[in-house]
Amino acid sequence: MSTANKPYFKVRRSRVHGKGAFATRKIRKGTRITEYLGDRISHKEADERYDSKTTDDNHTFLFIVDRGIVIDAGVDGNDARFINHGCDPNCESVTEERRVFIEALRTIQPGEELKYDYSIGRDDSDPANVDEIFACRCGAEKCRGTMLWPAKRPKKRKKAKRKKARRA
Repeated sequence: MSTANKPYFKVRRSRVHGKGAFATRKIRKGTRITEYLGDRISHKEADERYDSKTTDDNHTFLFIVDRGIVIDAGVDGNDARFINHGCDPNCESVTEERRVFIEALRTIQPGEELKYDYSIGRDDSDPANVDEIFACRCGAEKCRGTMLWPAKRPKKRKKAKRKKARRA
């Protein structure tokens, strides 16, 4: 099989989380590796479909495309669903015309695990331990410890400028 026909990755056991996607050959920066496929459903249908999940279950193959569409790779999905989260990713997700693709951010060596930043959104209704539920095990030097979008830091209050008393 020539490299042109050889798949970019294969799925196997991962130290990060369950299964992972590992490069089978050198993947150059900017390469479109795969499309994230699955059942294309509404947000309402996604909520209803997984309504029975407990709040401490972080396992999902849902990918939000936009305000109207979610891809559920748990139904008719491809192996892109096994690309794990990483805080120092070598891939990124790119949405074009309501389709999601995974592209290489840098050159990836054979055997290296593919990872992209899930940047899962936070919600006011999240449980207090949401960062623990979506804990990250990517092992990056600057791992933020969660697959969630970084929490907003409280805005610092501007210190009132003290007016210098004028001496008359």
